[in-house]
Amino acid sequence: MRRWQRFTAAIKRNFSFRKLKDLDYWLIVPYLILCAIGVVMVYSASSNVAVQMGSTPISYLFKQLLFVILGFCIVLVVFMIPRHVLADGQLTMVAYVFLLFALIGLLAVGQTVNGAAGWFRLGSFSIQPAELVKVVLILLMAKALSVPSWNDDVVGGHWWRGVRVPVLMCAIMVGLVLIQPDMGSAVIIATIIFIMCLSSGYSFKISYKILGGVTAVIALIVFPIALVLSESGTVKSYKLARLVAFIDPFGHANGSGQQLVNSYYALSNGGVFGVGLGNSIQKRGYLPEPNTDFIMAITGEELGLIGVVIIMLLLGIIVWRIIRIGIRSADSFNTLVCYGVATYFAVQAFINVGGVIGWLPITGVTFPFISYGGSSMFSLTLSLGIVLNISADERRRRGLA
Repeated sequence: MRRWQRFTAAIKRNFSFRKLKDLDYWLIVPYLILCAIGVVMVYSASSNVAVQMGSTPISYLFKQLLFVILGFCIVLVVFMIPRHVLADGQLTMVAYVFLLFALIGLLAVGQTVNGAAGWFRLGSFSIQPAELVKVVLILLMAKALSVPSWNDDVVGGHWWRGVRVPVLMCAIMVGLVLIQPDMGSAVIIATIIFIMCLSSGYSFKISYKILGGVTAVIALIVFPIALVLSESGTVKSYKLARLVAFIDPFGHANGSGQQLVNSYYALSNGGVFGVGLGNSIQKRGYLPEPNTDFIMAITGEELGLIGVVIIMLLLGIIVWRIIRIGIRSADSFNTLVCYGVATYFAVQAFINVGGVIGWLPITGVTFPFISYGGSSMFSLTLSLGIVLNISADERRRRGLA
């Protein structure tokens, strides 16, 4: 109780609107532009879907607007609180335990969407705990890897000694996410942990050997076995069907390959300049999930390659700025958090676009700030608010504010 009182007192003492002058506009402006584009594209892509579901054409628009407004409030609140609160290991552990029980609870009462039981249903809204897991594990690993004894262990060749507990905790989370199964989130979390460990002094030679070995096993063993099992009918799985569709989409154009094939059609129709906002053909019942997983396909069809490139550049500015803040920071915790968040944004965008253009299997991952979805928006804005807080802290530390 006394600790909670000190915590709330620190927030009240440091919560001042004068801190707004320290906002990093290289982050906040691209973020707001992306959110605005996302609202427009969600409305354009979802109006037909909403009508088909018996709702109004603007139902998804209102929800996405609500998500954007709440997300912006999260950004401001997290930006305002003291930086040391974010680095509080006990607070992170409380969040970790809460999410651990939430993921376990999903096994019993989780709502299944697209083959994954990863959502809690609350009225007309759904909450996906796996999205918040990404942020909590970034803070957890940053706290563990920024401890001075960790650097001593790395220098002494005992890199595993100081990080085995947090890595095991992260592995438990990844395992629970895989059980849902949510392969996309599991890959993103694993990549974040891998990059953060690598950034903190973990042997690059060992890292690329492990990464190369895992990639080789997937490419040479998992894919061929999955194709054989699916074709023989021995195993029937939603995720397995997506994997097979990735290998041969046109061979399964009337089944599991329908999404990818129609995504190709959408991108082909859009060309360089697009067919015009609202004029997409594929969103009219041909391409499933046009407002979530495949919103970039609809964006490519309506706004063309130019529209997609602008979106990618805006997100690239955010990622670049986050990395730059991390590089310039003198605090190892701040640096590792920035690297973790930059990896989160970049990998999530890469997996989404990779699925849309057929470079990667479809995983159900949303595109940052563009796709429809509340859990994803809240996780992304929470991460962005943390980086903005770190940026302001670094500005004050260097006497630039």
